[in-house]
Amino acid sequence: MTSTPDRLPPSTTSYVVATAILAVSIGYFIGQASSLGLFSSPKSKSSSKKSWPNSYDVTIHPDSSDEELMTHLRSNGKKRVKDTEDEESEDEELGQEQEGELKTFEGNREECKLVLVVRTDLGMGKGKIAAQCSHATLACYKYFLSHAPTSPLLKRWEQLGQAKIALQVPSEEDMQMLQAQAISLGLCAQVIHDAGRTQIASGSATVLGVGPGPKSVIDKVTGHLKLL
Repeated sequence: MTSTPDRLPPSTTSYVVATAILAVSIGYFIGQASSLGLFSSPKSKSSSKKSWPNSYDVTIHPDSSDEELMTHLRSNGKKRVKDTEDEESEDEELGQEQEGELKTFEGNREECKLVLVVRTDLGMGKGKIAAQCSHATLACYKYFLSHAPTSPLLKRWEQLGQAKIALQVPSEEDMQMLQAQAISLGLCAQVIHDAGRTQIASGSATVLGVGPGPKSVIDKVTGHLKLL
């Protein structure tokens, strides 16, 4: 009859390994429970909150309200807008108010257009010219809205694609003569003067906007000019 050898008691190393495994397991389960919020109070759950998309992410104090969040977001939003406006003001332009009444050109059914006359002696870059022409277009449009908002010319121009033609003029004197001629014919003629914060001297007349108006009438003023 064979005798069964006695089992040896667990060694100290075995106890250490078992304890380590047990500790790791307990720590894992505690960590999972904490991430699920099982150990956090309702107050701490609301301590951090993100705002809606495309806005600012902010940290909200536990006792704060949604109204305070809105106030915070609005103030930050206004600051962002102000900063942007400060940057854009580097290209701020000033329009010159014209004297003279706008004619309605009753009975005229021609195509309407807006002509942008750009000075070439200032050496403006393409981007600067584009910005100045945009200012001139807006100045003419705003002048119509304030002086003749129901003008059939403006409505026809809006409905037929808002045609805009860029032409060139060699000097400020020539531009002033064109403006005077346009006003004498009852056309809108707005000159843009640069604020002088970028490429050219302050007060420089950069672009003359003529129109919107009947094609044949505007051509009497600018028909001899070359395309830009």
